[in-house]
Order: sequence, then structure tokens, then C-alpha cells
Amino acid sequence: MSGRTLPTLTIDEVESHNSAKSCYVTVGRNVYDVTDFLDSHPGGADLVLDWAGKDIGAILKDEASHTHSEAAYEVLDESLVGYLASGNGAAANGKATDGENGTNEQWVHPRTGMSCEEDLSKDTDYNADYKTHKFLDLNKPLFMQIWNGGFSKEFYLDQVHRPRHYKGGESAPLFGNFLEPLSKTPWWLIPLVWWPPISYGVSVAFQGFDSVAPVAGYFGFGLAFWTLIEYILHRFLFHLDYYLPDNRVGITAHFLLHGIHHYLPMDRYRLVMPPTLFVVLAAPFWKFAHAILFYNWYAATAAFCGGVFGYTLYDMTHYFLHHQNLPAYYKELKKYHLAHHFLDYENGFGVTSAFWDKIFGTELVYNTKTN
Repeated sequence: MSGRTLPTLTIDEVESHNSAKSCYVTVGRNVYDVTDFLDSHPGGADLVLDWAGKDIGAILKDEASHTHSEAAYEVLDESLVGYLASGNGAAANGKATDGENGTNEQWVHPRTGMSCEEDLSKDTDYNADYKTHKFLDLNKPLFMQIWNGGFSKEFYLDQVHRPRHYKGGESAPLFGNFLEPLSKTPWWLIPLVWWPPISYGVSVAFQGFDSVAPVAGYFGFGLAFWTLIEYILHRFLFHLDYYLPDNRVGITAHFLLHGIHHYLPMDRYRLVMPPTLFVVLAAPFWKFAHAILFYNWYAATAAFCGGVFGYTLYDMTHYFLHHQNLPAYYKELKKYHLAHHFLDYENGFGVTSAFWDKIFGTELVYNTKTN
């Protein structure tokens, strides 16, 4: 099994699997889950548990203890679940690396288990991932697993921010029934659905003015104001995270709203916002625009259209940052946003710009290479 598709684990993670319910051992950098072998061990389960969470390389070769047959090594081969991270590396997908020690390896981030944006596109070994993390089985529909999983909020947030990759970027099954197509939105649907009503709204706004300039000004105001709304929504709604209710309703809602995007960030059909969801979010902003610009209905309408247009640019930009080779400016923006996924999901909330991250102290500091 290829090392790049198995998870990497920190020493602390391996050492935590030290009971009869979950028993890991290592040989060098290979990590094995020998839980199912405990009762079959000729020397008894207690002998194995004495080495739970530890390296057994020496004891395997110690003939004074007892000789291990080829069958023992075959059991280990079948129980391989990951690799031990080097240095201060950590867990989820991708190969563990540590660039700070002067080696040819790169450091793996301890919270996402990744070292670079390319790791986001490395296929996950579904069986090994599920066996190791006991979270979601990518072979099965995800929705009911989240709903019935009984996950604590702490465990869920840790796992959902460790990116996985499904079959070269295809969409993992979410519902597994007739609802499945409704969970997918191609990027081109965004301008197709929203640009015609935006155009109509702008034409209506023109009826309240004698020239283009004020309409363009209010439209531009709405477009600029959207960048702040984008930041607020991403930081305080999509990343509600630690304010989530610790129950399955809150966890499932979070997963459907944004968690699935962090769990499977390269899924191209669950990246942009479905039009039905944006209608729900846009309705209060119509009221908001008219509350701010209460003195002129046409001005408020122009500003609202500018904001919705800003949203469409945001959603398309978001898609292109994940899936397109881009010009120089957007390459830097792509690097910034993808680092939000593989490096630090608690900073870097701006998608179309890092401006508000700089203003509010959530700018993401990184040093990564982008193709």
C-alpha cells in the first residue's frame, strides 16, 4: 500500500492507542493496529499490551524472548495503518515530513496532517483512514454517519479539519439516494442563476437616477461591502466551530454548511454555495441594504445588486482557487487560501482578498510553494 495514501501519526497519537480496545505498535516509522490480533497472540494479550503504543522492533528480533515466525510479520503487514511522523510532524493524510531538520523531508502540520497544497489532492486510503481515525467511512454515504456517529464536538472538529481526498476529486456519497444530485452544484450555475436578476435589479435602480454615476457608485459600495460580509460569514458562521452545540444537530448542520468542504476540500461539486442556500442568506441582506440606505430605495437596490454580484465573484474565485491554474496575482491568493485548508483553518478567512484578515488580525502567515 502506497505510503502517500496512508495517514501519518504523531508519537503522542500512537501512544494513546494503548489498551485492549485499540492497540497500536510501531516498527521503525511503520504504525500497526494489532487490536484484532491480541486474543490470537501465542503469548497472550497481556504480552502485546505491555508494548502497546511502543516500538516492537527490538523485541521482534530478540530470540531470548521468543522467536517470531514469518506469520507474525505477515500479521503486521496486514495491520499497517500509517506512518510515524518525523520530528514535530502529525496526523491525517500525506507522508510525514520534517524540513526543519535539514533532511529532504518536509514538516507535516500537527493539526491537519499535511505539509503542502499538493497533499490536498492525494487520494485517501478509505479503509486505513477509517480504521485509524474511526470517523467517517468514505465508502458509505456520509450524512447518516455524521447523524448517527455519536461524535463529540471536540473529536468532530479535529477530524473534519484533517482533509481527505476522494477518488481523484470526485464527490463522495453524501445521502446515497435521490437527494444526492441536489447536494452538488457546478460553479457555472452561480453566474447563470444570479447574473440575470442582478442585471434586472440594476435596470430598476436606474429608474431612480438621471445618470450612470450614482448607480455605479452605490453598486460599487455594495460590491466593496460584500468583502466584509464574506469575511464575517466565513469567520463567524462557517467557522462557528467552538461555539457549536455539542450534539448531533449542531454537528450535522456544521458539516453540511461548511465542514464537508474542509473534510473534502477538492470536491468540485460541493464547493460553491447552492442557490437555495444563498436565497436564505440573501433575504436578510435585502432588508439590511434598505435599512442602511433608507433614504433612497433605488440606491439600496443598486447596493444590494452590487453585493450579490460580489458574492458571485467570491464563489467563482473560490472555485478557481481550488481547481484552476491562475495568473500571478491569483497564484498568491490561491496559495493563501489553500494554506487555510492544509495549514491553519483558524486564520485566513478572506477568499477574494486578505484585506480584512489584516484589519482584524487573522492574516495567515505561511511559506509554501504553489504550482
